Amino acid sequence: MTPLLLALALAPAVDPTDIFAANKALGRGVNLGNALEAPKEGDWGMTIKDDYFPLIKKAGFDSVRLPVKWSAHAAAKPPYTIDAAFFKRIDHLLDQAEKVKLNVVLNVHHFDELDKDPDGQAERLAGLWAQIGERYKDRPAFLYFELNNEPHDKLDDKKWNAVLPKGLAAVRKTNPTRPVVVGPAFWNGIWALPKLTLPDDQHLIVTVHCYNPHEFTHQGASWAGDKVKAIKDREWTGSDAEMKALRKELDQAAAWGKANKRPIYLGEFGAYEKAPPASRVKWTAAVARESEARGFSWAYWEFAAGFGIYDRAKGEWRQPLLEALIPPTK
Repeated sequence: MTPLLLALALAPAVDPTDIFAANKALGRGVNLGNALEAPKEGDWGMTIKDDYFPLIKKAGFDSVRLPVKWSAHAAAKPPYTIDAAFFKRIDHLLDQAEKVKLNVVLNVHHFDELDKDPDGQAERLAGLWAQIGERYKDRPAFLYFELNNEPHDKLDDKKWNAVLPKGLAAVRKTNPTRPVVVGPAFWNGIWALPKLTLPDDQHLIVTVHCYNPHEFTHQGASWAGDKVKAIKDREWTGSDAEMKALRKELDQAAAWGKANKRPIYLGEFGAYEKAPPASRVKWTAAVARESEARGFSWAYWEFAAGFGIYDRAKGEWRQPLLEALIPPTK
């Protein structure tokens, strides 16, 4: 048995009843983005390959976040039946992650109808989770659920605080103690944490996202709006002022978590490929280390697309970015 396989075999199981330990087990993660949250896997150029999972594990990651656009593969009317072939695809990917002892955060992503019509789509969210929960209720503790990615638009804080308990109740019918990840409205912004009302449930991990300064992390991105799309060569040097702003934002999340006795999962952070490479590396390393210093688990956005740390064409890691996330051991 190789050292890696021996370590995997001896890895302790996560206790899902200890939510802080469960959050710690997520550790350092990466999003398998631009694949299953597209209308159809491959539409955005990214298809998840089986050999990505051992590659990610060997690099030193503890978890993957799996963004999924379930709404594109489910009926629009009750009981909102999820396509059987699509469910089998998710089954397969979970099997691959479990095989190499990667924890998985499985979420609902890009549920656009819910953002536009919270009242009309709340039942559908619950219906999706009823099916997901039932199918995966017997999966071991490597699997975590994330109720809904980045509520926004008409799914504001008041609407989200009303929808969240309904979706969670659907999960809890079949998964009473499985860790469930939830975050605030307004795109899971840290500033919006005080607007989040949590149900009385001790198995919740709270997620936030960090892409600030937005003009740096999203410069040149086609979806970022004309102003940010036009920015070029904006640097991030890790100056005193820049680090102060970053620490202030992360301190807000840490303080909220401490006050509310909830662990924090930084479910997304990343800088788009149009940003200067050296600045991307500095910013990524700073966010990762500052998050770890505050006890957060994290998942970088993302593996192998526009923010990617892995070059699919060359079949190799973008080493400076990888080392910003997983520093080499001496």
